[in-house]
Amino acid sequence: MTDDIDAIAVLQDPVRRRLYEFVVAQGREVGRNEAAEAAGVARTLAAHHLDKLTAAGLLESGSRRLTGRSGPGAGRPAKVYTRARGERSVSLPGRDYRTAAELLAEAAEEAGLDAGLGAAARRRGEALRGSEVPCGDLREAMRVLEARGYEPYMKAAEGAEELDGPASGVVRMRNCPFHAVAERFPPLVCGMNLALLEGLLGVDGPVRARMDARPGECCVVLEASKNNED
Repeated sequence: MTDDIDAIAVLQDPVRRRLYEFVVAQGREVGRNEAAEAAGVARTLAAHHLDKLTAAGLLESGSRRLTGRSGPGAGRPAKVYTRARGERSVSLPGRDYRTAAELLAEAAEEAGLDAGLGAAARRRGEALRGSEVPCGDLREAMRVLEARGYEPYMKAAEGAEELDGPASGVVRMRNCPFHAVAERFPPLVCGMNLALLEGLLGVDGPVRARMDARPGECCVVLEASKNNED
């Protein structure tokens, strides 16, 4: 836990925090020049902070040629950064909610409680939404998801080369708040996640949630409801 506290403390520096958030938001390798420009600082300062974030275990670094070329004249490989795969959390005093969640998931799976868990998750999503009407469009849904830690981003729909307005794309999520438990119990937890988002976003409105599991991302995606498309 001391390591987690030290790692999170690294983000107290505002420049470091901006750099970290930028790298995380890209979902790909980011070079020093690009990160420096996004944070509005000099490349040397960005490099210093990016390496600090790497040393703290919040980022991972590697090297590759950013030009996409190889062979003579292609230039030297540049240092690049991505978000570290590990998780960091702090609880004072120490708590072990992950073990409790895994034990409950294991018991639910063995007892075949998938349907009951899904119904409870949908009710919780509806309670979180409260009296609010279902999300009006994908942009609004993204704001709701951001507030709950999903890290959504818009992507062109399958088969489309680029976005042609928000309704033409799908919303994918780089982070799943239940990732640690979902890794061990994917059908159970992913089904729970889908039901939670259905309750939170609404099932009869302009936005619908559906399963579309992909490596390294949340198992649920959002898209415009078919009956709401122009």
